[in-house]
Amino acid sequence: MKAYVFPGQGAQFTGMGKDLYENNERARYFFDTANSILGFDLKEVMFTGTADEQKQTKVTQPAIFVHSVAVALTSDSFKPDMVAGHSLGEFSALVASGALAFEDALRLVSTRALAMQRACEINPSTMAAILGLDDAKVEQICASITDEIVVAANYNCPGQLVISGSIKGIDVACEKMKAAGARRALPLQVGGAFHSPLMEPARKELADAIASTAFKAPLCPIYQNVNALPATDVSVIKENLISQLTSPVRWTQSVQNMVKDGATTFVECGPGKVLQGLVKKIAPEVEAASL
Repeated sequence: MKAYVFPGQGAQFTGMGKDLYENNERARYFFDTANSILGFDLKEVMFTGTADEQKQTKVTQPAIFVHSVAVALTSDSFKPDMVAGHSLGEFSALVASGALAFEDALRLVSTRALAMQRACEINPSTMAAILGLDDAKVEQICASITDEIVVAANYNCPGQLVISGSIKGIDVACEKMKAAGARRALPLQVGGAFHSPLMEPARKELADAIASTAFKAPLCPIYQNVNALPATDVSVIKENLISQLTSPVRWTQSVQNMVKDGATTFVECGPGKVLQGLVKKIAPEVEAASL
């Protein structure tokens, strides 16, 4: 069985999608439609923009989403038995599996990006990658910091967990992680504490947008970040999508559950090869490739 997976923020690079746009007529629809919906020239930033321009949340999230959807839906070989997306990638997975129309999902992605940016401005915050500690130890250290917000945010693969919280909280946590034996505790260059309680203002804004958007049952199960379980019920999908902003991305558990449910090949749709690397660390026995 084939599982198709979709990357999140951080997979962007200058030139992403340019070959696809120039050589695939169907792909051009997605890029050109995005420009008209967003009100700025997204493809120009994708194709020729600087790294700093592409790191803007309002650009990064739509760019990765558009590229990922175009890769999947212009491929004749795209026939998923199951799908999943890492954070933002969950929206790409929902479009690819038929649960959301591309145009509706892009509007949600844009709303989400702008809402997350505003939440970051309200509460200055950050994230850090913790390497070489088991999940339980990382969780224990986060819980021990009671005067600041620090939580596990991204369960990327065994031995790689990203934490999220206030700037002071992350500084304290990193020192504690290193003292506990972490190989590295590396603050990340991100705009805020994604997938933490500090994203609550963004969650409320996204919830309103999702409530007014039409969803359909997907053509195959989508394994969602919040609980790493397969979903096909629209009400469950919407609820999980809203909760995702303030809850951890359970990527390790999602891949493990897809393997348990029969996935033998994972195909990444979108820029970069980050998810392929994580999949091989989680489940070395499976095949991992790009579409």
